[in-house]
Amino acid sequence: MLAIRPSQAERLATPEQRQLLETFASQIALALERDRLAEEAQRILAQAQAEKLRSALLSSVSHDLRTPLAAIAGASSSLLASTGMDDPTRQELLQMVYEEAERLSRLVENLLTMTRVESGHMTVQKQWQPLEEVVGTALQRLSHQLSAHPVNINIASDFPFVPVDGVLLEQVLMNLLDNAAKYAPAGTPIDLHAWIDEGEALVQVADRGPGLAAEDLGRVFEKFYRGVHATAPVSRGAGLGLAICSAIIQAHGGRIWAENRPGGGACFWFSLPLEGSPPTVAAEVPEALAEEGTTAS
Repeated sequence: MLAIRPSQAERLATPEQRQLLETFASQIALALERDRLAEEAQRILAQAQAEKLRSALLSSVSHDLRTPLAAIAGASSSLLASTGMDDPTRQELLQMVYEEAERLSRLVENLLTMTRVESGHMTVQKQWQPLEEVVGTALQRLSHQLSAHPVNINIASDFPFVPVDGVLLEQVLMNLLDNAAKYAPAGTPIDLHAWIDEGEALVQVADRGPGLAAEDLGRVFEKFYRGVHATAPVSRGAGLGLAICSAIIQAHGGRIWAENRPGGGACFWFSLPLEGSPPTVAAEVPEALAEEGTTAS
């Protein structure tokens, strides 16, 4: 409804003025209707995307959840039912339970992270940390997955501290390293290099696997996207790992991209901006000097 109270009523007495006013009113009504329709379309699109995400999540994750759970249940039931099992067989079953539980834990961790990303509740708590420690923790947690691959680490001894959320960056490195181990043939090396370039920390994870198809290079970081390659393994995960890496790196203000490696293999890069200055650590005063009241610089 549009109500008009003119200050000079006689101005609306002529048909021309009334027609002009009606034209303005019609244009306003059309603009409001377009806004309403656009808002409704946006709401429907959001619902459709949410439904699509839910369906993709269920279809992608159902198998990946069932597989480790079935393996854990089968191995544990065998352990419980058998009384005369030899030690090597028992050790093998226990190792299977541990590996599948670790696999399930990583999948749940990726799902929780993606949930926080989609809801906008992922917070980055940056602290100045040595990159070597984050890399070391990721390598330790993936020791079994990387057991068939020599991992070459190349981080300069004078590499500076970086302002990162250590927990989130560790998840990025774990996903990239696990992805490399999953696709590269056993025995081939995985290289992790890091260096400083123009105010950024650059990190590279490269393997000697089949590499990426041309159509995969632009989509490999999309949610639930799984690159199709003839030599790829059957079990390839839920397609969340690289999407989570992209979300975490972007939340840090960095960039992430993928390339095919010369000589064969895939190469994943990401950058982290070096903003601000790391805290200075005061030099420790030798005990003898402290007793004499002498200061050390």
